[in-house]
Amino acid sequence: MEERIPESKFVQAGDVKIHYQEGGSGYPLICLHGGGPGASAWSNFKANYGELAKRYRTILVDMPDYGRSDKPRVPGNWLAFVARTMKDFMDRLDLKRAHFIGNSMGGQVTIKLAIDYPEKVDHFVIIGSTPIKTTVFQPMPLEAIRNIIEYYQGEGPSPQKMRQLIKSLTYDHGFITDALVKERYEASASPDSVALFGDYFPPLEDLYLELPRVKAKALIIWGQDDRAGALDVGLMMLRQFQDARMYIFSKCGHWAQVEHRDEFNRVVLQFFDK
Repeated sequence: MEERIPESKFVQAGDVKIHYQEGGSGYPLICLHGGGPGASAWSNFKANYGELAKRYRTILVDMPDYGRSDKPRVPGNWLAFVARTMKDFMDRLDLKRAHFIGNSMGGQVTIKLAIDYPEKVDHFVIIGSTPIKTTVFQPMPLEAIRNIIEYYQGEGPSPQKMRQLIKSLTYDHGFITDALVKERYEASASPDSVALFGDYFPPLEDLYLELPRVKAKALIIWGQDDRAGALDVGLMMLRQFQDARMYIFSKCGHWAQVEHRDEFNRVVLQFFDK
């Protein structure tokens, strides 16, 4: 059952006005969404929010360029820019430190935050995140990433393109409803998103050489059938991070938090308790 949508809030974080939603109480937990067209924190984590908010002050953040946050064209390294924005966001909310869950690109931002501002990151969970530009076993870019890159090209966004994209992000296509396609398509086709992404894609740096600097306790989550993130990248991070463990879901694509919601919630909450 979908949770009631939390109230929208806004805060100025550096040069960017950030949209976020929150609920629950206690130690802060910040959730960062992926980088697909139409993505937002609520769209990525609405199936998990209720359980997380029972235990933590759960803060769902729309990253710059997504959701209802400002959409600047970042000229340099996008991950460094967003990590700095998240640091400013935490300072504005007087959050000294927090747990994190980052889906895909949100996980890459979390990793960069843990590198540049280690004092801000407690335990963190990443889902299918690819902070490097090479993989041993898969062609790059992977199928779902190609669909994301090509989504705004040609004739631009369409429900058909969105359905194709979501299929490449999931293992069980039974999760793909007309309502889901409509919701994500309409968000992706907003005038400000089309104006931004029509000729722009956030420039992401390769973090390979920086990964050994990550000291925070990490849980790497992967779907065995992920077509947006290569499994060997997760194994590489398992070796490179200073304190990491990995959990792999079978029969699972890029949205482990959706396709295996109950088990995902249980595993993540157990990890944060340690």
